[in-house]
Amino acid sequence: MNTKKVRVRFAPSPTGPLHIGGVRTALFNYLFAKKNNGTFILRIEDTDQNRYVKGAEDYIINSLKWCNIEPEEGFGVGGEYGPYRQSERKNIYKKYAEQLITDGFAYYAFDTPEELNEMREKLKAEKSENQQYNFLSRTSMINSLTLSTKEVEKLIDSSTPYVIRLKVPENEDVKFMDIVLGQIIFKSSQLDDKILFKSDGMPTYHLANVVDDYLMKISHVIRGSEWVNSTPSHVLLYRYLGWENEMPEFAHMPLILKPNGKGKLSKRDGDALGFPVFPLQWTSPLTNEISSGYRESGYFPESFINNLALLGWNPGTEQEIFSISELTKLFSLDRIGKSGSRFDPEKAKWFNHQYLINKDIKELASLYKEILKEKEIKIPDESLIKIIELVKERATFVSDLWEQSYFFFNKPTEYDAKVVKKKWKEDTPEMMKKILSVIKNIENFKAEIIEETVKNYIVKNELSFGKILNPLRLCLVGSGKGPSLFHIAEILGKEEVIARILNGIEKIKN
Repeated sequence: MNTKKVRVRFAPSPTGPLHIGGVRTALFNYLFAKKNNGTFILRIEDTDQNRYVKGAEDYIINSLKWCNIEPEEGFGVGGEYGPYRQSERKNIYKKYAEQLITDGFAYYAFDTPEELNEMREKLKAEKSENQQYNFLSRTSMINSLTLSTKEVEKLIDSSTPYVIRLKVPENEDVKFMDIVLGQIIFKSSQLDDKILFKSDGMPTYHLANVVDDYLMKISHVIRGSEWVNSTPSHVLLYRYLGWENEMPEFAHMPLILKPNGKGKLSKRDGDALGFPVFPLQWTSPLTNEISSGYRESGYFPESFINNLALLGWNPGTEQEIFSISELTKLFSLDRIGKSGSRFDPEKAKWFNHQYLINKDIKELASLYKEILKEKEIKIPDESLIKIIELVKERATFVSDLWEQSYFFFNKPTEYDAKVVKKKWKEDTPEMMKKILSVIKNIENFKAEIIEETVKNYIVKNELSFGKILNPLRLCLVGSGKGPSLFHIAEILGKEEVIARILNGIEKIKN
């Protein structure tokens, strides 16, 4: 492993909302930095100004904040290697592009879009395996390799649009060691001469990210596997700029796959398949289209992060629930898998359920109170805590608590027709009147005592439990669902239980 100080960066492009794949990249960088007493840096890579989306930068910062994986250096934070937005660094990159030209590792290319298209069509017609701008095709194009120095100067002086391209060697093995994937070898003949500097005066990702990683002393580049094919060009740039000994180590993570395992999980999949793929809700400034977010869908940030951490990384144990501090202690790049990880929306819900049932009960009560407040319901904390303890095992999200406990706050006004038809018989009202007498005589109205008293009555009178308890639940809840009937009775209180039984006897008709 690299012995220099660990400095890693998360470098998203502000071209839209941050996908969960991007959040996972940020998380793995964050965990690696924390594990190794390093620095986690946020850099905004906005060299493609045509794809810039308003609001995307704020969205990135707010997402990382919600996930509790905030950078200690970088965009929005500051640091000695700034600025951390690439568009504010564009005066830095030109000199490196020109240095590459001077040293013979890059060249000016003046080809128009029409000429580039003509070149590709010609190669296509010739059934060429490689239809790129490369060591073969560049010899017949309009660039500083085929033009004289005077011709090049004349074109530049007349403000003819040009790009600067990397001059990839003709026949060479470009090798690099990847911490996750092992040694990777690319044939240079299969690589294109990537554009390093565009005609709009902005560098491309390839030049800017190499220059910035060098200047910001990045020790490890941890990113998605979609960047593997670009890495040989980056390796060449490090060599050509004289920074080969300072080149960071690479670790390329596997893709997050669709739930069916076929193909990369895309930004469109979430809403199409009914689950979020963004950490926060996103409203497109162009179309006003709203995409759901994990926060707004009721997920806890801790459960969201826990689930993401296990997509592509394996702790080596059967344990699944991890705090961020536990993840930090256990995390290592060599435990990242090589193959893609299928995203399971049901597993994401399972994680949230685990965090909900284990959350501090007072914190859970505080969150549920916000929902009750909207419904103008007030309840003492002690009673609310009892209710939550009773129903939380049935909930995945805080919002589910209402569905599981509304009957504590609202007496039934309607009764489930299916349950009435099945459980409410001709003699049921008379039986409920007798149970009512039994309940009225209970002095210590606690669940255990209510249960013992009612069950003793049923046994003594040789009745079936279902014939009494199902109609009793129907009176108290309005349906056949809910937690322990006797705990429901205790929380409702004796007077309310009596009132609901009387109401049931009067209103339930089969």
